Amino acid sequence: MRILILGTGGMANQHAKHFAAIEGVTLAGGVDVDPARVEAFNQTHGIERGFGSLDAALAWGEFDAIANVTPDSIHHPTTMAALNAGKHVFCEKPLATDYAKAMEMTETAERLGLINMVNLTYRNVAQLQKAREIVQSGQVGTVKHFEASYLQSWLVSKAWGDWRTESQWLWRLSKKHGSNGVLGDIGVHILDFAAYGAGSDFSKVFCRLETFSKAENNKIGEYDLDANDSFAMTAQLENGALGVIHATRWATGHFNELRLRIYGEKGSVEIQHRHDWSKLLTCLGDDIETGTWTEVAVDPVPTNYMRFVEAVRSGQNLEPSFRHATNIQKVLDLATVTDRDRSEHKV
Repeated sequence: MRILILGTGGMANQHAKHFAAIEGVTLAGGVDVDPARVEAFNQTHGIERGFGSLDAALAWGEFDAIANVTPDSIHHPTTMAALNAGKHVFCEKPLATDYAKAMEMTETAERLGLINMVNLTYRNVAQLQKAREIVQSGQVGTVKHFEASYLQSWLVSKAWGDWRTESQWLWRLSKKHGSNGVLGDIGVHILDFAAYGAGSDFSKVFCRLETFSKAENNKIGEYDLDANDSFAMTAQLENGALGVIHATRWATGHFNELRLRIYGEKGSVEIQHRHDWSKLLTCLGDDIETGTWTEVAVDPVPTNYMRFVEAVRSGQNLEPSFRHATNIQKVLDLATVTDRDRSEHKV
């Protein structure tokens, strides 16, 4: 299988590394509008061919699939071009900047019979996979309540670099540079984390968004710092469970941390995931009477990269699919609407 890496920024290095490590996969080329960047990327990963545009790469065409690692606002036009050229697509999240675009991408991929997956990276967390298995087995009983959070601290810490001077962070704070803020950037992850772990999609949402002052006139160079920094959401799942979800970039002391707690009538599970460790805790059976929590050991699971290759080879689409990501995008869009209307909306 031959795969093209479209976009050669920071996250593209993860795609190249993971795909290259899979037996039988070849990195066929790199694409970027910045010639120096694509040249450096190709040298790092031993890729022979570089292209300055997707059109040029598609004209060459000697590859099976595309890993789309372009900025959020570019996902739609580039994915549509790739699909219409008959290429399978593994797209970074969010799939698109709005529900309508995401649905067009989904329907096109399905109509053409092409493999389509979105890199919701926290599906790679083995503890989340095991928690979902426990919930779906009925061990916690009917799910009644859940709480989920995604905490980052790069607006108050330089552990990942200085956002005031680096474009890789500044664009995430600017609507005109294609960002939907924390809601679009990491909200998509925690919504998927919560729904997947609880084994149910969303039915109702209400969200509040906040953008805090970060610089004089909330502007640095060409970047207007107008994208949301924090959100707090109440949500109900199709299974009836009620819960809260929140995310922020102002969580001092938390570099990159996701948590999910799922409470059922017979027991509970909790997933803690950080950049350096993950834990799964359960309170089941007789332990619910003493409030005793037990850490559960889990085995590694196949990554999204591995499963995309498996899907292309088998011809059978796997999750997380474009359609799933489109459903999440609908919730993200509604979150913005509910913030404006100050009222709950049905999904």
